[in-house]
Amino acid sequence: MNTVAAVQMISSPSVADNIATARRLIAQAADRGAALVLLPEYWAIMGLADTDKVAQAEPPGAGPIQDFMAAMAREHGVWLIGGTLPLRSGEAGKVLNTTLVYNPRGEHAGRYDKIHLFGFTKGTESYDESRTIVPGSHVGVVDTALGRVGLSVCYDLRFPELYRAMGPCALIVVPAAFTYTTGQAHWEVLLRARAIENQCYVLAAAQGGTHPNGRRTWGHSMLIDPWGGIKAVHAEGEAVVHGDLDPLFIDSVRASLPALKHRTM
Repeated sequence: MNTVAAVQMISSPSVADNIATARRLIAQAADRGAALVLLPEYWAIMGLADTDKVAQAEPPGAGPIQDFMAAMAREHGVWLIGGTLPLRSGEAGKVLNTTLVYNPRGEHAGRYDKIHLFGFTKGTESYDESRTIVPGSHVGVVDTALGRVGLSVCYDLRFPELYRAMGPCALIVVPAAFTYTTGQAHWEVLLRARAIENQCYVLAAAQGGTHPNGRRTWGHSMLIDPWGGIKAVHAEGEAVVHGDLDPLFIDSVRASLPALKHRTM
């Protein structure tokens, strides 16, 4: 079995402060034996305005945020999945909301640009990621020492066809910054559904608390097994959620209920 960990944060507008927090929590995860560590969406910056992240956008392969992630993966000898960071998109005023994967040698091993952009309006609460983000266009998977890992981000969770396109995975990761409103209603049920229908583990790393910009995120980072059971969860506040992946359990679920083989479309 392999131990995996999800880092929960309450990110701020300060990249330096967020890096310091991530450094501490990644070290905690590694100390608990994690072979793979997942950071939340927007871990490096949660600006006072949506446009703040544009100024912090890095070109692929260079910049302090990427250098930090590579160094942490190498220092702790872990697979590090870097939540999301802003990468330059080539379109003025907009970024790519990108997940980068680093292997235990600190080498870049995978990338996924968030495809589905969140839009929500209810009363005084309103979000529209398309104002500052360019959507990605490619499914993201990476082969690791723990098995195949499917990459998704936050709002992607509502689109099950994305996960089918990944093919069979041992683990699906979901870095997120779900709002308190939508998270309270849908977060757990969607995560459990993705685990059950894909018969794999799901590791979700969330933002969890009230941020300096006034936004409140739902938190509840968790690890879910292929039968839909919640193995570990933390409600709000900074935390490291960890648990084990058991490949024999994946095999037993798929053998006893071969739903993936029964698909007809």
